[in-house]
Amino acid sequence: MDIANAVRQRIINIAKKKNIKIHKLTMNAGVPYSTVSSFLNGKSNSLTISTILHLCEGADMSLGEFFDDPLFNNVTAKRKGLTYKI
Repeated sequence: MDIANAVRQRIINIAKKKNIKIHKLTMNAGVPYSTVSSFLNGKSNSLTISTILHLCEGADMSLGEFFDDPLFNNVTAKRKGLTYKI
């Protein structure tokens, strides 16, 4: 799984676990819904670490907790046609 898809799935899983909609999560985080929605829908392939941090704060969790998930155990990063294992 690539890093973008892992982050997408993690955000979705957190919202489900917290029993809130993505819109509510973005409101709690003070992040524009359109930014996160574009990322989750695949219209954008990147999300800044600052935005992820704000989403974590909105979900009452640390950045470390966000990335401490099996989704990130075997992620890959694609760059200029090459794939790097992280």
